[in-house]
Amino acid sequence: MRYTTLISVEQLQALEAGGTPHMVFDCTFDLMKPESGAAQYTEAHIPGAVYANLDTDLSAPHGVPGKDGQVIVAEEDGEPSSGGRHPLPSREKFAAWLSSVGFANGMQAVVYDRNGANYCGRLWWMLKWMGHDAVAVLDGGLQAWQAAGGAVIDREEPAHFQSNFVAGEPLLALATTAMVASRLDQPGQTVIDARAGARYRGEVEPLDPIAGHIPGALNRPFAENIGADGKFKPAAQLRAEFETLLGGRDPASVVHQCGSGVSAVPNLLAMQIAGFEPTALYAGSWSEWSNTPGLPTRQGANP
Repeated sequence: MRYTTLISVEQLQALEAGGTPHMVFDCTFDLMKPESGAAQYTEAHIPGAVYANLDTDLSAPHGVPGKDGQVIVAEEDGEPSSGGRHPLPSREKFAAWLSSVGFANGMQAVVYDRNGANYCGRLWWMLKWMGHDAVAVLDGGLQAWQAAGGAVIDREEPAHFQSNFVAGEPLLALATTAMVASRLDQPGQTVIDARAGARYRGEVEPLDPIAGHIPGALNRPFAENIGADGKFKPAAQLRAEFETLLGGRDPASVVHQCGSGVSAVPNLLAMQIAGFEPTALYAGSWSEWSNTPGLPTRQGANP
């Protein structure tokens, strides 16, 4: 059995007991203290879990601006697949990283964090983007694992043998700034912004040069997908909430964004849990949009 959206603690335990080829990834991170994610992983993680660092493993280097203003990226890193604060690495570079940690095409991937699925969703999406469908988020994260009596260890894991992960056709769509801009105010596109309401409305902006949101975007903060128990809300509840948000708009038209393409993924995942067809991710998000000259912005509440 393949798990493609969520996996429970009990299902993961059964997977491990049954000897199914799989790999667990700990994606714990902290935007304000980037070094603390690896430290938290070292202090306590699921036995055998590989640490996936948002900045160094799941993002491309930001590069160094040259004299003409263009960003210089080392040749071995390849051309990033998106812009923004957390640009996607090239598919080739990401496949090389997966191979370096021993992940193979025939494995089930299980991803988790301590952050309400905020950061592990990035790896879930990236594996789908690489054509790998057998990837699931551990519902409730490390907290649910520990609450169920799951063991944790406090040391580095031994290195895995090199594998040869081969990328396939993307299973999820990646939207670019040009694509989103060309479809503004058209019925074929509905942008959903996963940032907190105050940032969406433009009342505060701690990171980017312009406050506000993409014109026409709807707002659903990503934390609204998680219930009081720390797990994703039931599928029927998620479906009802998204249908209310969309207000009759076509779910297939949805493009998800946030600040840098990371916290938008829980919304995208929640829609799939709710039974909607896969939707698109604008990975550059507000950090790329607001830094692109000439693009319109809006402030205020939902349209």
